[in-house]
Amino acid sequence: MFRNNKNDYLRTNVRYLIKSRGETQVSLCAASGLTRTTIYNILEGRVSNVQQSTVRKISDFFGVSYEEIEQIDFEEREALDRSISLEGNMNPAAVPIIKEGLLLKCLDKSIGELVTLFPLTYYFGSAHNMLGVLLENECSSSYGAGDVLIVNKGHVSKTGDHLAYNTISHRLSIINEGGVGSSELCVIGHVVEERFNGM
Repeated sequence: MFRNNKNDYLRTNVRYLIKSRGETQVSLCAASGLTRTTIYNILEGRVSNVQQSTVRKISDFFGVSYEEIEQIDFEEREALDRSISLEGNMNPAAVPIIKEGLLLKCLDKSIGELVTLFPLTYYFGSAHNMLGVLLENECSSSYGAGDVLIVNKGHVSKTGDHLAYNTISHRLSIINEGGVGSSELCVIGHVVEERFNGM
């Protein structure tokens, strides 16, 4: 879908992400530190130039790329990602396995592209937008080097573990839903499965 400018993408994406991630304007404001007026003005198209710090807070909350939220249509891309399956819709989903050190460079690529660039594993469940992250360092007391975390990219759940990138320590960490709103964390997604030592 054609958008006139960055603000059109931002407005459309914020509206879609709130709905698709089971969030509300209130939860977005509470976790990101933005005011209701700011979010309302963005959604109603009343802001001609959204501050980059505001865009970053919104993208960090949803665990999506800071650049992409103003440049692509997430609803269209996720619909495309859901439709791409090498094995057919009812078979296991192909999941690209990305080494921890390469992860941040790959977050702006679609899953359809990543499956052509990296080794694959398979996820047996109903989901889309799945990544496998091969840990190269200990991530918490539960996950260590060699483990593979299957992550629902960009998804924040109300329960369970989430994989996040700490912008201060520059390391991956595991957080629960209570830590999702931290300003120093960029949420990669919800951990749906773990495979110890790559199993």
